[in-house]
Amino acid sequence: MRTATRKTVVRTSMERASPAGAPVLRRAFTGVGCAAAVLVTVAACGTVENLTAGQKVDSAVERLGEQKSLAFGMRLDADPDDLVALMGEDSEEVPPEMAEFFTGLRVDVSVKSKKPLAESGEKDIAGMGMKISGDEGVLVEYRLVGDYTYYRADLETLGDTMGIPFPSADELPEDAKHLRPALEGKWVKINTADLQELGEDARAESGSGGSDELDAKTQKKILGAVRGVVAREVGFKTKDGKDGTEVITAKANFRELLTGIIDKLQPLKGDLPPGAELPTAKDMKEAPNKDVAVDFTLKNGDLTRIETDLAVLADDPKGAKAPLVLTFGKAGDISAPKGAAEIPVDEFADPIGSGMFGV
Repeated sequence: MRTATRKTVVRTSMERASPAGAPVLRRAFTGVGCAAAVLVTVAACGTVENLTAGQKVDSAVERLGEQKSLAFGMRLDADPDDLVALMGEDSEEVPPEMAEFFTGLRVDVSVKSKKPLAESGEKDIAGMGMKISGDEGVLVEYRLVGDYTYYRADLETLGDTMGIPFPSADELPEDAKHLRPALEGKWVKINTADLQELGEDARAESGSGGSDELDAKTQKKILGAVRGVVAREVGFKTKDGKDGTEVITAKANFRELLTGIIDKLQPLKGDLPPGAELPTAKDMKEAPNKDVAVDFTLKNGDLTRIETDLAVLADDPKGAKAPLVLTFGKAGDISAPKGAAEIPVDEFADPIGSGMFGV
């Protein structure tokens, strides 16, 4: 391969995605907070008969916000064959390797703060991290510590699975040798402030300028808008689980709940971030008209697990199951990796951030 061609491959492969790092981590952390806020809304609403169960979930969510260290994990606990069966005719376009990849995928988000998380701002965060793992180990990992975003990726495994032609470190041209650590799966670091600036420039060029995060005032409006819908549509039941746990099940018709929420959000669509569009009436008609149940597992009053079977939304599940599992615990190591090589921000791009996280 000629040098010019090799360099093109490096730039094309490494720049398929828009700048990630801090925005990815911040959005992941925001997602945890939004999930908690939604749970509080669900728990705070309901009939008198359901109120006790809802209050238990409410209390457990509040206790998450009282922590200074939190880990949030998500995985699709499904068999590859079940996933292919649920895709129906579309499964012909999905190779078995890809189905196996997604069923073995796990996303872990960790955050540590100097204050309780519910009271923390960006200045209070001591460290944040996101790790995406597969059956063969860590695929991509980010850590936000101090002034830098740290990053590593197993590009060989990602390339084989996602069909992206990443070059090997030996193919790098002389003027791109500084990218070698990234291609070898070693830790590299990028100045976080520079990443944020580059992300803002990218949004401005794409015409989606402005923040893509919901401010506190808008979040409050949204939660208020859906409160009555949740109270009307969601029911709760409680049962004893294993090892002294308690399982609280929230159940609702998916189409009716979603339609009701979207109707309430229509007057607020002007307050949503750029690019955030509400589903149309046609989309609502195509939404599954089925009951969906979500299980919240509590132990000693703490929320430890949330699970729902996505297979029930399929037109014909054929007996397949696709449990989406979320777990909660204490954050692990989020320290700055030693020996990370610094990469100029204009030569860094996350190879999967844009495709998987929309960043």
